Amino acid sequence: MAVLRQRAPEQRREPAPPRGKGLLAGLLRTARPRQWIKNVLVVAAPAAAGELFSRHALTQLALVFVLFTACAAAVYLVNDARDAEADRAHPVKRHRPVAAGQVPVPVAYAVGGALGVLAPLAAAWLCPRPVAALLTAYLAMQLAYCVSLKHVLVVDLAVVTTGFLMRAMIGGLALGIPLSRWFLITTGFGALFMVAAKRYSEAVQMAEKDGATRALLTEYTTGYLRFVWQLAAGVAVLGYCMWAMEEGGVPHTSVLPWRQLSMVAFVLAVLRYAVFADRGTAGEPEDVVLRDRALALIGVVWVAMYGLAVANW
Repeated sequence: MAVLRQRAPEQRREPAPPRGKGLLAGLLRTARPRQWIKNVLVVAAPAAAGELFSRHALTQLALVFVLFTACAAAVYLVNDARDAEADRAHPVKRHRPVAAGQVPVPVAYAVGGALGVLAPLAAAWLCPRPVAALLTAYLAMQLAYCVSLKHVLVVDLAVVTTGFLMRAMIGGLALGIPLSRWFLITTGFGALFMVAAKRYSEAVQMAEKDGATRALLTEYTTGYLRFVWQLAAGVAVLGYCMWAMEEGGVPHTSVLPWRQLSMVAFVLAVLRYAVFADRGTAGEPEDVVLRDRALALIGVVWVAMYGLAVANW
């Protein structure tokens, strides 16, 4: 009895399931705030066209950013709800709010479903029709990815790459900006380069450990993934060079041909990123860029050069 009395207080200290603020915080964590930086790609087409700083453009792009973020959050919530049981057996993913019980599975489904319905409806009401159509297509594709496509070789790479391409396209669609075919090729293959480099890095790191972070990685070979990111890097560089040489019928009167000179910075950025891909340390693209000062500096130089080209300085 004395032993039972001593253990009783320890049993009372067990944490109760989170409620209130714990639930809201869990929903926010499940929405992956760190991933929202990817949605900054919505400004890519307007920035390249030099139509970024008008009041109308900034308002529309801010709205599109919020709507795309809501769609992405809906996908994350549904994905974590579907994978909750499997995530509980994973050494890292078991700490996700849904797997840990901080966010109940029905709540994750409900909030994800609500965001998935409201975001396209808001886009149909507030934005041009192509924007609403693209958001709906993005949601359908990503939900299909969560259910089955992430288990299909090559298709999984294509779906993730297309998600990045859609982010880059939607800003142009929101403002009615024609999208250059070279811009689309550069963006698409640049995204494939980073996606394949990340998968390659995961496969290399997995070879040194037991188990895979992604079940599909056991079906890819490191040689194949290396081939994909090398091919994508080459096509992205070629696409960018063609895009930079494309004057669009408007002669430049700037001091230097900044648009063409930006090719140097772009190629250097790809070569620098490839160093991390080759080492098997290319994780999330934003982490690679922010952690490497040289790559960040090259990126700043590229932005400056392209900005000067757009300003025709």
